[in-house]
Amino acid sequence: MALINDTTLRDGEQAPFVAFNTHEKVQIAQLLYEAGADELEVGIPIMGEKEQKDLREILSLNLPMRIMSWNRATMRDLEASLKCGIKAVDLSIPVSSVLIDVKFGGNIDKLLKNLEAVIVMAKKEGLFVCIGGEDASRADNEFLKSIMMFAQDLGADRFRYCDTVGVLTPMETYNNISFLKGGSTLDIEMHTHNDFGMATANSIAGIEAGAMSANTTVIGLGERAGNASFEQILMSLVHQFGEKRKINPIKLRELASCVSLSANKPICRDLPIIGEHIFSHESGIHVSGMIKSKNAYEAFTPNEVGLIRQYPIGKHSGGATLSYHLNKLGIHPIKEKIASLLPLVREIVTNRKQVLSVLELKELYQCL
Repeated sequence: MALINDTTLRDGEQAPFVAFNTHEKVQIAQLLYEAGADELEVGIPIMGEKEQKDLREILSLNLPMRIMSWNRATMRDLEASLKCGIKAVDLSIPVSSVLIDVKFGGNIDKLLKNLEAVIVMAKKEGLFVCIGGEDASRADNEFLKSIMMFAQDLGADRFRYCDTVGVLTPMETYNNISFLKGGSTLDIEMHTHNDFGMATANSIAGIEAGAMSANTTVIGLGERAGNASFEQILMSLVHQFGEKRKINPIKLRELASCVSLSANKPICRDLPIIGEHIFSHESGIHVSGMIKSKNAYEAFTPNEVGLIRQYPIGKHSGGATLSYHLNKLGIHPIKEKIASLLPLVREIVTNRKQVLSVLELKELYQCL
């Protein structure tokens, strides 16, 4: 089973214009656990005492899951995490030539020496260690394989493959992860960004290729265009991979609403999985099919994610939609009147850019 390591409280909060207070962080952490996350990455201790205090508050929840901090692979960062009582760390290093030049002046030996010292210390302290390969998607795969083997020999537990600037396609992701899995036994975690709208797809492609974990954020919150979506990965693992996970629709809705409010980021009405309009069927053909079979045009049911099914009365509605609503009002519509009503409904909706209410439909029908 793949693991969901959610980083809403770290990479999600790094989204521009977003800042969570302590109460919000604690609430989000609790809801993430209740909604189905397996692990949490909750902050960057080296940021200072306030960040460390927040992390301790989250740890005090005693959630039965791994709680991780994010760190550069430096002793100062590691010491800040140890000060919090953290038991799992992500140690980030640049792995592309672009970022190695920027951060280490191209000195790979210095990078490896730093990494070795920090891994050794972290393992001496009994920590779970994930090596975060920053900009892995623009790195040489042979170099990545050597880094993974180097870290594994030192006792590292996982390698985080980061598509830091979101440049991969799903096929490239699959091929890269397949190659890396063929040369190392170190577990791989996907960390994908959404610059080309492929973050969730790339995470799933990585899992299909053998990655055992994926970083997510609620509603895809994150830097620039965001990260792989928690709710999308969760539902994909259940419905597309057949994992035996129990989804709590109430907690999922609470979580999405909490993050949306805390980040001051409205949830788009057609956002996959949790958008309030994703179970709204207007097309006459679709409504006719849905009335006959509830899985005609839906991949999963509304109740799984705390939503409801709707049949708005709009420009593309057909006779089945109008009859459905009139029947619910106790009116048994005449077929000829429905046929006469359709052009009128379409004209009204087109002119005012707004669907009809059920009561408006009733009034129009009775006027014919």
